[in-house]
Amino acid sequence: MSEFRCELVKTVDDSYNIEIGRNLEEKLIGDIKSGMFGNIKNFAVITDTNVLKLYGAKICDMLIDEGYHAHLFAIQAGELSKTRETKGFVEDSMLGSGLRRDCMVVAVGGGVVSDLAGFVAGTFGRGVPFVIYSTTLLSAADASIGGKVAVDTALATNQIGMFNQPKKVYIDIASWITLPEREIRSGLAETIKHACIGDKDFFEYLEKNIERVFTFDFDVCEHVAECNCKIKYNVVMRDEREQDLRSVLNLGHSVGRALETASGYMMLHGEAVAIGLVAQMRLGERYGYISHENVQRVEDLLKKVGLPTRIPENVRKELIIDKLYTDKKVRNGKLRFVFQKEIGAMMCFDGCYTKEVEENEVAAVITQL
Repeated sequence: MSEFRCELVKTVDDSYNIEIGRNLEEKLIGDIKSGMFGNIKNFAVITDTNVLKLYGAKICDMLIDEGYHAHLFAIQAGELSKTRETKGFVEDSMLGSGLRRDCMVVAVGGGVVSDLAGFVAGTFGRGVPFVIYSTTLLSAADASIGGKVAVDTALATNQIGMFNQPKKVYIDIASWITLPEREIRSGLAETIKHACIGDKDFFEYLEKNIERVFTFDFDVCEHVAECNCKIKYNVVMRDEREQDLRSVLNLGHSVGRALETASGYMMLHGEAVAIGLVAQMRLGERYGYISHENVQRVEDLLKKVGLPTRIPENVRKELIIDKLYTDKKVRNGKLRFVFQKEIGAMMCFDGCYTKEVEENEVAAVITQL
């Protein structure tokens, strides 16, 4: 018997820049022309039916005008498109268009597009580079940092995926003007979550200025985008692969994701997360992690931007409980939650940021909501 060892120690630098500004299409094309991402001539522009005419087709045409080979692929807008079937369709379409390992993916849209396109980029040709052109407040707050890309299944959300970092992210604040007000509210739920996690001063800033996001005050929108990025980065840089600390970014998502699925995705992600934030705070107040005053402050801020804080009557509470067990924080069949420590910090339990919670305790809070 013989044995041969394969030494495959790797040092990987996945650093990338996030550019925040307005009308960044020309900047994206300029970066490509400068060779920032390598000598790439072939591009797959992946977008959705909402963004197609606003940005997707424009960016694809700009690439073609510069002499590149660019192909446009549009998926149906909405969370229901974030599936293995859609991923397979996009991959087959790319192959059918003649794209191979020498291409780059340009994800133009919100979180669904960047999640799906990033996953496609991670597996197509065993991995091709990709960039994100973010066109929603929600994706600017959530999907632009971290490299978690995935699809949903009938059994659970975001459980089939990988870590794949983009080469660059462009956050186009001008695109927020095209969003329905409901989408702005949804993005602000993740923004409020970030303030609860790691920045008390930012939370106070939101209390004073959050309504100015709806008037697209550029200074406020830029500050909101930058704070979102910094707070999430400060977590991801310390725990890229979600070994423990990164789970704090799931604040409000245990109940939120379960509610999102139980509603048949009739609720937007941020709407479900807003209710999830209230649920974890109510539970945290019982444990003594947050004062009633601060619970009320967070609820008031959620209501101020028009986000729901109660579970819709048409969603069965029993189904929400059932879906809680598909949460990625579940260990050995036990529910685990993360909890904020007042406002601007997170609870740590003997070096661990998740706490085992009994089903009946969660059920009691859900019944209240």
